Amino acid sequence: MPEACAKYPSLNGKTVFVTGGATGIGAALVRAFVAQGCAVGFLDCDQAAGEALVSELVAQGALVRFEHVDVTQVASLRAAIRQCADTLGDITVLVNNVGNDQRFDPRQITPDQWRASMAVNLDPAFFAAQTVYPMMAKRGGGSIVNLSSINALFGPPQMPSYNTAKAALLGLTKSLAQDFGRDRIRVNAVLPGWVITERQLDQWLTPEIEAQWMRQVMLPERLLPDDVARMVLFLAAEDSRLITSQNFIIDGGRL
Repeated sequence: MPEACAKYPSLNGKTVFVTGGATGIGAALVRAFVAQGCAVGFLDCDQAAGEALVSELVAQGALVRFEHVDVTQVASLRAAIRQCADTLGDITVLVNNVGNDQRFDPRQITPDQWRASMAVNLDPAFFAAQTVYPMMAKRGGGSIVNLSSINALFGPPQMPSYNTAKAALLGLTKSLAQDFGRDRIRVNAVLPGWVITERQLDQWLTPEIEAQWMRQVMLPERLLPDDVARMVLFLAAEDSRLITSQNFIIDGGRL
């Protein structure tokens, strides 16, 4: 995390859990919370990347734990969260980051492909929140941040299941904020624009497409994982203690 990033004293010593934390935005989130003095648990299906990140951070003195998990298996998801809590302490910050922006032609997507997309992009957010709820309630509150996407608001082509799941996360955010609010648990959503990760560079970003994107935004700069992490830190910290049920767009002015 850049040195200029704000420090949040209220985060120091907190236990944080991040889904999809081994690469991209997730790895930036893990590093950002570690830099705030948090104990961080995270899961991912990429075992090599997860173990490499843990080794890097442990060498720096961080308190961090990685679980190799397929989030479509709810029992495994729940177990990973509980194992991290047993090791690191009750989780009071949850970041639902895991996702897969696979492209599908809506004229050809199969029922199995549709359900598989929901099982990665939507279902884990609910079941992770349900799992950490008792810990947060016992501790007198907490913060849940759901990573949605601006795709939920403008629906780019060839992404019907991903766009739908990200829109559903906005409804989930509202619902959980209402149901968990009396326990002082805040629930918010962050909607990034096109974040330039290694995956995007490898699979989708071309000079022509990037030039088109830069013409569409008001701030013609690449949106990076650290930019998303900065907003998530604020929503996790007590500085946002009375902010809940809200959506925060980070897209350089695309919308």
